[in-house]
Amino acid sequence: MPRYILYQRDDCHLCDQALAVLAAARLPEPDSGFIDDDDALEARYGIRVPVLRDEATGAELDWPFDLAGLRAWLGPTDDAGR
Repeated sequence: MPRYILYQRDDCHLCDQALAVLAAARLPEPDSGFIDDDDALEARYGIRVPVLRDEATGAELDWPFDLAGLRAWLGPTDDAGR
């Protein structure tokens, strides 16, 4: 099971940008959680997407984030392959 999940929408240019930041950080590819057809996820993440969630800790990183912000959120002990 992947450690991270990226909550997103279909056809979301911000989500595409978030995926590019994750790739630049060499983060293992996260699971994708599409909120469009899920009322509970829509209520929780509606205007916040994209949101990166660490499944191990429950920590969430809301958009916008850049490479430096992502690395700070990941912390120095993260094993994301950086």
